[in-house]
Amino acid sequence: MINADTVLFALMMVTLVNMARYLTALRSLIYIMREAHPLLYQQVDGNGFFTTHGNVTKQFRLYHYLKSKEYHHHHDEVFTGKCDRVRELFILSTSLLIVTLLAAFIL
Repeated sequence: MINADTVLFALMMVTLVNMARYLTALRSLIYIMREAHPLLYQQVDGNGFFTTHGNVTKQFRLYHYLKSKEYHHHHDEVFTGKCDRVRELFILSTSLLIVTLLAAFIL
C-alpha cells in the first residue's frame, strides 16, 4: 500500500516543478514584452519585476492583463502565445498548490 507521506511528497514535487515552469515562462514573457508591448512593460515594472524592491501593485497589473485576456487584441503571435502559456501555467500552479495544501492538512 502507498504511504500517505509518499503521496504528499510526490504531490509537492509536481507542484514545485510546475511552479518553476510558471516562473520561467513568466520571465520569458517579460523579456518578450520589452519588444512586443513596451507600454505594458513599463506599466508592470519590467526591469524590477523579479527584484526584492519590485512594486507589487504594478505586478498585479500583469495579473489583471492576463486574467481578462486583453492580449488577444495584440498583433504579435509570439506574445499572445506566451501570454496564453503563462496564464495556463498560473492556473495549473495555483490549483496544484491548493490541492497540495489541502492534502497536507487532510493526510
